[in-house]
Amino acid sequence: MFIQLATKFFLVSGNSEGYTRLNAFDGALLKSGIGNTNLLKASSILPPGCKQIKPVKITEGSFVPCAYTFISSEIPGEIVSASVCVAIPTKSSQPGLIMEFSSPGRKALAEKIIKEMAYEGMKMRGQKVKKLIIKSAQHKVKKIGGAFAGVVLWL
Repeated sequence: MFIQLATKFFLVSGNSEGYTRLNAFDGALLKSGIGNTNLLKASSILPPGCKQIKPVKITEGSFVPCAYTFISSEIPGEIVSASVCVAIPTKSSQPGLIMEFSSPGRKALAEKIIKEMAYEGMKMRGQKVKKLIIKSAQHKVKKIGGAFAGVVLWL
């Protein structure tokens, strides 16, 4: 059986209020540019040699592999943040790593934590980091809101 590997990736993020948590998630996806697609949750490995591209317009209804995180809250005034990080290895023949993290608090804290997560994950694999790429969203809740960040894997 032949399974095609992604050769490209791009990062997206968005935040939204919603009538429910699911509506907040849907709104955040729309703001990120990948709404109206069917996300296939991917685990956190970037195929060897995968290159970053600018976000592309995806045909509505497409199945889209994406490593992502989402956080929502119903606490007015609470700030929530979602971050993704891609760790590119020094050797292009090795796989990279995608980390996802979300929590209450500002995105600066989420970005600090996810950066350390990426370095630790690469260390566990015996790999050195050439470059880190981080994308985040932050949201201050009015009634029900959330933040989303993802890495889309593309052919």
